[in-house]
Amino acid sequence: MRWFRRREPAEPARPDPSTLAERFWCGWQEMLPEVAAALGDREPARVENQLCDLVAGLHPELHFSLDRGQRAIYALVVTGQEDPRLRAYTDAWRDAAPPEDAIWEYHDSVPPVPDPTQVTVNLGSHRIPLADVRVVAQVDEAAGVVDVAVHHPVMASLDEAARSAMTYLPLDAALGERLAAERLRRVETAEVEPADTIGLLELRTLVRELAG
Repeated sequence: MRWFRRREPAEPARPDPSTLAERFWCGWQEMLPEVAAALGDREPARVENQLCDLVAGLHPELHFSLDRGQRAIYALVVTGQEDPRLRAYTDAWRDAAPPEDAIWEYHDSVPPVPDPTQVTVNLGSHRIPLADVRVVAQVDEAAGVVDVAVHHPVMASLDEAARSAMTYLPLDAALGERLAAERLRRVETAEVEPADTIGLLELRTLVRELAG
């Protein structure tokens, strides 16, 4: 007697990123009145599940946020957190986006904060002003990258997860997700303030000049 293994049906091939992007923006236009109403009522959670489904339809590993905009009132951010596997999807999403207007702007990576020194982060019971962040930056001009160590006076009193957040969050706020991923090589936490530190705005200037 011969035994045969039943073959599982093959998963259907995913549509190409441009097709998925077009579907996303059609769904976004249908949802837009509800999204606007939720934001106007300061209740973005009302549309969170629907937006999660919409973004997952583009790719299940993508993340999104609804934020205050820099050029418009609101910003929609859809990001693959600089994972190269997801770049085709975020590129297609951005290419198919409608024109920005006074209400909405669109980003395919987390943009820098206009002035990170004006930001205060809430981590548990701690309110942490980013103005107090100090950074040691060692530039490797040949490689075009920077190694950094990040310090804040409360760093030693934070638990491990909060220390990690306070290491990376100020860098993303100052540089934006994409520039940080491209130009920062080694990132460390400094519980004790090292010598020769600079602030976040100085770090931004340094890295942008290095990037040209």
